[in-house]
Amino acid sequence: MNSTMQTQQRILNAARELIHSRSYADVGVALICDRAQVKKGSFYHFYPSKQELTLAVLDTYFVDMKEQLLDNAFKNDIPPLARLKRMAQMAYEFQKELQKQTGHVLGCPFGNIATELSTQDETIRKKVEHIFTKLQSGIKQVLVQAQEDECIEPFNTEATAEAMLAYFEGIVLLAKTRNDPEIIKQLLPAIADIRII
Repeated sequence: MNSTMQTQQRILNAARELIHSRSYADVGVALICDRAQVKKGSFYHFYPSKQELTLAVLDTYFVDMKEQLLDNAFKNDIPPLARLKRMAQMAYEFQKELQKQTGHVLGCPFGNIATELSTQDETIRKKVEHIFTKLQSGIKQVLVQAQEDECIEPFNTEATAEAMLAYFEGIVLLAKTRNDPEIIKQLLPAIADIRII
């Protein structure tokens, strides 16, 4: 990786860490530059605005979530509904590790940004909505396979996937609010039992 790419990656990594551990509003360009050890000119060379950087941050969060959580949780080695419980366990382990490192349950980066910016920045709101749609689609694929493979009553997979995503985000938000990852361990496995007819 050349030095230009390294500089851009340092900016991106600093922004990811700071926005997730603090908030969008609490993190300014100067703080990102300080953490990345770059000058403001370098920041603006790669990202014309904090909004542009945040969009890139959201993209990298999604790639990581897909590779580290969804692809592993949704592997075909166990029955489909068991994959949802595995996703819950992995989310718990991730938040517990973050709490161990930072002293806080940091929550879902998408949920955090959606909560903070959905009424203030339409571009970022649309980006998070798009990511939530992708996550919902992944859950729906598991549900469709569950209906095909398992003896379960028919249900609306689209609406159920949306309800499961909402439940997931709500539980993670509650765990963040209480700074207690055990809430995820206790409540999130019930995600596999949600059905919308």
